[in-house]
Amino acid sequence: MTRLQTPLIAINFKTYPQATGEKAVQLAKICEKVSREYDVSTVVAPQTADLYRVSSSVGIPVFSQHMDPGEAGRFTGHTLAEALVASGCKGTLLNHSEKRMQLADIEEAVRIAEKLKLSTIVCTNNPSVSVAAASIQPTAVAVEPPELIGSGISVSKAQPEIITGTVEKIRAVNREVIILCGAGISTGDDVVAAIRLGSQGVLLASAVAKSDKPEAALRSLIAPLRR
Repeated sequence: MTRLQTPLIAINFKTYPQATGEKAVQLAKICEKVSREYDVSTVVAPQTADLYRVSSSVGIPVFSQHMDPGEAGRFTGHTLAEALVASGCKGTLLNHSEKRMQLADIEEAVRIAEKLKLSTIVCTNNPSVSVAAASIQPTAVAVEPPELIGSGISVSKAQPEIITGTVEKIRAVNREVIILCGAGISTGDDVVAAIRLGSQGVLLASAVAKSDKPEAALRSLIAPLRR
């Protein structure tokens, strides 16, 4: 299993046209370049159709945006762990606000991922769900109030108490899990604020994946971490 270093910047490509097909490869290469230049760990999460082409083109960890629980066989239309491994994935997001899962399915997916040495980032929307997710021992938990996703208003500024309160509650049940925060992260100050509140990194999307100048955008997010 790939060991995720912190601070960690996880970039979800979603289904943005600026991050689809060959553009996904180009964006991933930019992320790899900036990550190595600043020596800050970065993972990218392109669409399922782009996983193989992206993972074949970069050396940073490539994650799926989702993984279904279940075994290989009669699961038409599902995204199973074995296929992710074959595509070159090192991990997967689970339970993103745009792809919610039942807790039992999250737990099963985490256990399957462990067996196949895939890292897992479980997205959560509030402290209680975060604690439940942390208790099933994923690699990371990413706290994202859904109302702030894509808003340009960062959770680290709008609702800092969510981060501090969630960190405290998660640590009561899991001392090892990586804690990320997301939703509205768009500037370097947002990233620094998240770290100061107890997060070990951020999960973001549009600030980089929709940017007309993604390299400059990612530099502006990561550079403050070196100060």
